[in-house]
Amino acid sequence: MIGELFEEELYDSARVEIEHLDDRRRPLPVQDWLASRPGDTGLLDHCQGATLDVGSGPGRLTAALAHRGTPVLGIDAAPRAVALAIAAGAPTLCRDVFGRVPGAGRWRTILLADGNIGIGGDPDPAALLRRVLRLLGPGGQVLTEVDPPGTSSRTESLRLRSARAIGDWFPWAHVSTDGADALAASCDAAVTERWEEADRWFVALRGRQPAPHFPGNVMEANRTPHAESVINDAHNEVPPIDTRNWVDGRSSGSDRRALQAPTPWANRLRAP
Repeated sequence: MIGELFEEELYDSARVEIEHLDDRRRPLPVQDWLASRPGDTGLLDHCQGATLDVGSGPGRLTAALAHRGTPVLGIDAAPRAVALAIAAGAPTLCRDVFGRVPGAGRWRTILLADGNIGIGGDPDPAALLRRVLRLLGPGGQVLTEVDPPGTSSRTESLRLRSARAIGDWFPWAHVSTDGADALAASCDAAVTERWEEADRWFVALRGRQPAPHFPGNVMEANRTPHAESVINDAHNEVPPIDTRNWVDGRSSGSDRRALQAPTPWANRLRAP
């Protein structure tokens, strides 16, 4: 029901609200996810090498990275969001981050933007952080958006509702900038950087493992075929489909997963 209500607003422009246990309601900020937001630029600038955008939604960050020429893959559990992402030129798969993810153990950067550190259906955000850390290669980083300083880390129950339907309650975790160190330490990781842009706060985390040795400088290493090979694996696992086959966000085929390769580095992956 969570995904259905989310997709209802994406496609039908229905007014979907987030409801709190104390009866407070606020609009689901779908419009923020459909176009570039202030603060996105710095986050994108921090992405190094092959990047996995977890909870990519309609794909604004995935598409932006692809247009920069960065090897990138978005994953989201909502089929209609995946269809929109593909239409925007974002290489995307319909996947659960706790399921099978291509390139596991080799990603250089993983994005958890727009509060996605709270996803996963577990009241403890450490479960998601441990999962994405396992998807990284040696020396890789997690970039996550967090709540401002002075706020508290907490988990609350939320549900989505519209005029047509009311969803079930689900746990959502909030991680504050101040609480990021403790969360990282509980996952055998460390915060390596904090920054603020346009009243949004971000942290970079790395696991406590030695960084790999690359010949030349880091920027050269990020452009080596190794980065492309991660995306190559994703492409080989799930062949591209024609997005025109999507009707109401669902594939006409038996497999709703989709991957599009719109950028020059990805075009080479289509060669036999």
